[in-house]
Amino acid sequence: MHRVWRIARCAHVLLLGLLVGPLPTGKAQQQEQPSVMTTSGFLDFYYSKNLAQPASHVNKFRNFDVSDNQFDLALAELVLQKAAAPIGFRIDADFGSANDLVQGGTESTLNYLQQAYVTALLPVGSGLTVDAGKFVTHMGFEVIESKDNWNYSRSLLFAWAIPYYHVGLRATYAIFPALAVTGYLYNGWNNLRDNNNAKTIGASLLATPSERLTVIAGWIGGEERDDSAGPGARHVFDLTLRFRPTETLTLAVNADYGTERLPSDVVTWKGVALYARYHVSEDLGIALRSEIYDDQDGHTTGFPHRMGEVTATLEQQFLTHLLVRAEYRHDWSSEAAFDNRDGVNVLRHQSTFALGTVITF
Repeated sequence: MHRVWRIARCAHVLLLGLLVGPLPTGKAQQQEQPSVMTTSGFLDFYYSKNLAQPASHVNKFRNFDVSDNQFDLALAELVLQKAAAPIGFRIDADFGSANDLVQGGTESTLNYLQQAYVTALLPVGSGLTVDAGKFVTHMGFEVIESKDNWNYSRSLLFAWAIPYYHVGLRATYAIFPALAVTGYLYNGWNNLRDNNNAKTIGASLLATPSERLTVIAGWIGGEERDDSAGPGARHVFDLTLRFRPTETLTLAVNADYGTERLPSDVVTWKGVALYARYHVSEDLGIALRSEIYDDQDGHTTGFPHRMGEVTATLEQQFLTHLLVRAEYRHDWSSEAAFDNRDGVNVLRHQSTFALGTVITF
């Protein structure tokens, strides 16, 4: 199941672009597209050290920053995009260990395209935006690109509660200036072609009651197992609140609840993450995250337990195009889930230090 639970959040950004403009999370580069084709990209490189010194050299239950005591090229991304006027497109070409994890080891030339979709602006009411192709998920607060998150490492909710990407259709409509809705029709979760006869559907609602408050509610549901496994729908509900009490401080909450009916049982997973980001200066920032994730059925992580983590990230921006993040993270589990230097699950916690560097162009 590790490969089946991820994806970033283009639909959220699409809505935010319609309503409130750029935000420091999500696909920020998508929100204001010029009328001509543009290119952009980045290189994401990191080093991580696990104080438990696991024999596997793997930071267990983590997402993307999984390599211990290794230098790793996490992601190299090149973006081509053109604003819909009324037809446009976006292509994100991705390479690196993070993309390998997202694609789950499957072999396809499309694996190097994190996103590839066509956009049409239709003259329906206030304007209907329709996308068709492959794009990241509408669920969650964090995204695949580390530079667009507040912390360098990804949350447990991002790693285990939700998907990475979909292939299908989505349509966004602004009901009011501060309220928009998006509907989704997907093949499934993290697959290019459907593995059964059913389709996955979803919806999200974005509300901006004020310039300082953004609320996004999302849902996704459908049959995700092979036809031979029998019927059993999977549903996930996602809620994100983002509040900016001052010009330098921003707070956020992300909560997920998932359930799936198996032939012999109904399993659930749930969690909540709290975020705070403070800008010390224009180029210097501090971000904190704390979360709890409950996978008592072991359905998503493959290990029945309750997990949690706290993360502190110091961010420095150099010369506009260089972002450096130093991070400390402590993970814990209700069970002996983490490896020691002998390669045995005997630890209930692990602590890591990481240094991430992102160069944009």
